[in-house]
Amino acid sequence: MKNWPADRRVTLHPGEHHVTRRQDLMISTLLGSCVAACLYDPVAHVMGMNHFLLANHRYSRDVPVLASEAGRYGVNAMELLINNMLKAGAQRHNLKAKVFGGGNVLPGISREDSFFAIGDVNSRFVQEFLHTENIPVLAKSLGGINGRVIYFTGNDYSVYVREIARSKTLEVEQQEKQFWRSSLEKREREAASTGEIDLW
Repeated sequence: MKNWPADRRVTLHPGEHHVTRRQDLMISTLLGSCVAACLYDPVAHVMGMNHFLLANHRYSRDVPVLASEAGRYGVNAMELLINNMLKAGAQRHNLKAKVFGGGNVLPGISREDSFFAIGDVNSRFVQEFLHTENIPVLAKSLGGINGRVIYFTGNDYSVYVREIARSKTLEVEQQEKQFWRSSLEKREREAASTGEIDLW
């Protein structure tokens, strides 16, 4: 993907999304525990991608993530993407999905206890959401212990995935954690100013 012209690339950071009708565009992002949903309408030629992380990672295995407080952030991230795609001309019944990320990249997290690791929760959420919305998942690369860089291309809606080195994975994870610290601090300030309390 190195040969893709720079003026036809969009790079997403945590909390961002991008929608386009340009078939000559490529959207890319680096993922640790975060997930990215790549959605497209092959009829209207609209594509979009997001990059998000749920704010809490302790959930019982038999409770739907969609029903959790933290799941509300994921719902918001997915609805923002879908609504902007519909505004660009996509039809909901034509939407297809490919999903990536959700790595359990932090050492010392047991997958055998009664709670999911944070990457598992993000992976579980995005699949639950798309199933509920009847959006078929045509490809996925979720879980594992390494981060990923993904490239979503508008010419044929292919997604190219490359695992990244462990040292780079841990760097990406720190960036994602810093984003969420800033995001949660902002929510706390907003809640304090309005008198509302909203825990995720």
